[in-house]
Amino acid sequence: MAIKALIFDFWGTLVENGVSSPLFSTYKILRVPMPFSPFVIQFEETFFTRKFNDQTEGFVSVCDTFNVRPLPIVIDKLIGIWNKNKLLAKPYEDTIAGSKALREKGFKLALVSNAPMNSVEPVLEKFEMNDLFDVVHISSNTGILKQNPEIFDHLSKELGVTKDEMLMIGDSMETDIAGAEAAGVAAVLMDRRNTRKYERRADNLEGLAPYLQ
Repeated sequence: MAIKALIFDFWGTLVENGVSSPLFSTYKILRVPMPFSPFVIQFEETFFTRKFNDQTEGFVSVCDTFNVRPLPIVIDKLIGIWNKNKLLAKPYEDTIAGSKALREKGFKLALVSNAPMNSVEPVLEKFEMNDLFDVVHISSNTGILKQNPEIFDHLSKELGVTKDEMLMIGDSMETDIAGAEAAGVAAVLMDRRNTRKYERRADNLEGLAPYLQ
């Protein structure tokens, strides 16, 4: 069945982080005595699926999750990292023109992102990217992380396509690729540095062409 809708991850797929790895920086600041991968899962469930009154409240909740004392110096460092990530973020060179070209070819575009509140929206507005997408799902607004197969049920209804007509594109095997496959949706790994091994992969938006037939 022909692909009619493309589901894009945000960070690392369409937009470059302003900080090399805000998640890993957070991990180091909190000094959590657990491996990084399970830390990320717990952190995202705590910080990326809720709306807080402000960042301080959010990071205090994170500290509670990991039994870390919410010292002011710790909270200030965390706020600084995530604000810097947002302020310095920028689209990859091919993102805007490539997305417009895909829309002109008739594809519907959706954006899904695991992200804290008020982090993706300012970047979309700053670079005038809102009109690129028919649907935007940000976990802090929906309460659903993108690796949850349920997200694709919502997208299917909102975009008016079947799952067989959807293609997920993202840079994370653990969330983007595994999440889509669990939902029965085809996926392509966006590997912009051309350093990873996966059968279905692309290093820019033009590289998606073979998977759009």
